[in-house]
Amino acid sequence: MIRLHVQGALTPAAAVAPTLDQSRYLTQVMRLKAGDELLAFNGRDGEWRCSVAEVLKKGVILRAEDQVRPQTFGPDLELIVAVVKKARVETIVEKAAELGARRVRLVLTKRTNADRIRLDRLDAIAEEAAEQTGRMDVPVVEDPIKLDALLDGWGAGRRLMFCDETGGAPPMSALAAAGAGSQEQKWSILIGPEGGFAPEEGERLRSLAFTTAVSLGPRILRADTAAIAAMTLWQAAVGDWER
Repeated sequence: MIRLHVQGALTPAAAVAPTLDQSRYLTQVMRLKAGDELLAFNGRDGEWRCSVAEVLKKGVILRAEDQVRPQTFGPDLELIVAVVKKARVETIVEKAAELGARRVRLVLTKRTNADRIRLDRLDAIAEEAAEQTGRMDVPVVEDPIKLDALLDGWGAGRRLMFCDETGGAPPMSALAAAGAGSQEQKWSILIGPEGGFAPEEGERLRSLAFTTAVSLGPRILRADTAAIAAMTLWQAAVGDWER
């Protein structure tokens, strides 16, 4: 069944208005008509079975029928990735949504050299991935920030999985040790730029008490491959794949 992320409240008999683009998708691509059903979620009220109440010239009105699943959230995992070329950033955002990241934070490092970022495009990619994967929230994609500023404002109680291209501990054992006994632990995963971190950036990251430095193996990985590999390892070690 079609799943749609909407902004309006989902309560019994509530009228929900999708965006114009979503309405076009429902009527012109999926050929829905009045009375047809779909699933909708808004990140707050769970997942609801909805029906098409009206098809207008410039939009569609849905009616919320009943809740199918209550609202749930995955682990508090955020992916932090140095800005790289547009196509690779788009792949990273899509896979982050599929693999359960709650946020994607873009950072600028000393070796960052990349295209201009369109946050509206990345938001749309995250939304579509969330709709297709069955999750009930959409990852937030945040504006780029300098790495030093990010670390200066680091939140208390959050651990950092630093994917260190110069070497680190085997990821599964290191993550299990750092996250042992707490599936509610907040985590971030940091992926560097294509040219790697500058030496002084690596030194600072390794010196931080909340950092777990890990190696992603003997091969040099592109940023999008590294992000997918790191999130997969994290989910297997301390994430929600066992639940």
